[in-house]
Amino acid sequence: MKDIRTLSLEQLTDYFLSLGEKPFRAKQVYDWLWSKNLHSIEEMTNLSKDLREKISEEYIINPISVDELQKSNDGTIKNGVKLHDGLLVESVLIPTETRTTACVSSQVGCSLNCEFCATARLKRMRNLEVAEIVDQVALIDRQSKLYFDRPLSNIVFMGMGEPMMNYKNVVESIRKITEPEGLGMSPRRITVSTSGIPKMIKMLADEGLKVKLALSLHSAIEKKRNEIMPFSDKFPLTDIMDSLKYWYEKTGNIITFEYCVWKEINDKDEDIKALIQYCKQIPSKVNLIQYNPIGDGKYDQCNKDAEENYVRQLERAGITVLIRRSRGGDIDAACGQLANKSSE
Repeated sequence: MKDIRTLSLEQLTDYFLSLGEKPFRAKQVYDWLWSKNLHSIEEMTNLSKDLREKISEEYIINPISVDELQKSNDGTIKNGVKLHDGLLVESVLIPTETRTTACVSSQVGCSLNCEFCATARLKRMRNLEVAEIVDQVALIDRQSKLYFDRPLSNIVFMGMGEPMMNYKNVVESIRKITEPEGLGMSPRRITVSTSGIPKMIKMLADEGLKVKLALSLHSAIEKKRNEIMPFSDKFPLTDIMDSLKYWYEKTGNIITFEYCVWKEINDKDEDIKALIQYCKQIPSKVNLIQYNPIGDGKYDQCNKDAEENYVRQLERAGITVLIRRSRGGDIDAACGQLANKSSE
């Protein structure tokens, strides 16, 4: 049977009218599904038992479930999430003193082939449905309240998969997460992280979602970036910059460049100068992300001197730079490590 959450409010209205019910029934069910994140038709208590039985004859709800929960020494929580068809993805709750952030997945596996990322080594099985993305956010919000006594404050699409390769469902999930009839969370606390697909960046700028944008850059030298992220040879840095300028013109939101510095790969002065030149083209900031090894020995975290050199030269150039320390590394929950690995 079809998951009832695939129906829009208009389709729900038409469905209830076909049953001879009043249109307001659709809003009641929509509220159960998206605002309350209910996973049981039987528990929709403001509907008659007869009506609930009628709905259950035609529709089901396919919720996610936690297959495995792991807790890091630093408080990070990784969820091994099982989907209705038995496939697995991972999502992460990252707590700090002032906020809790949900890192959510958008694909089972990944469509891209970044050399440094464990997820990229998994075959892309399928895109996540809208409800499967929203369910991750609702799940982590409950965990945030349970374990940290506060609601979820931020959401990043930085889990498994490339969000822009599941564009339609990611955009619709953001609407469900932010609309008052949905989870009611602020779009300004949502960041969509992409490896850089110019056409899709422009499309997202036109959606009017008010979300933030982060670009996984890692090198502003074309040849080097293509070696690190082989798929990027189809998307030149000049084309990506054009799309970022379009994004800024449409949204007014600055760009965050996500950047790992690796030993003997992109830790030289020439790399820093190229990054500065790239950043100067658009209002932006740089997040230097501590690399999380995935066991192949090819990519190693740079030494502290190289990291400090990046910070010093970027700040001297007037570019805001933040160092993002690894969280959840002991449970393979840190950036680039999500690969459905067991805790065994």
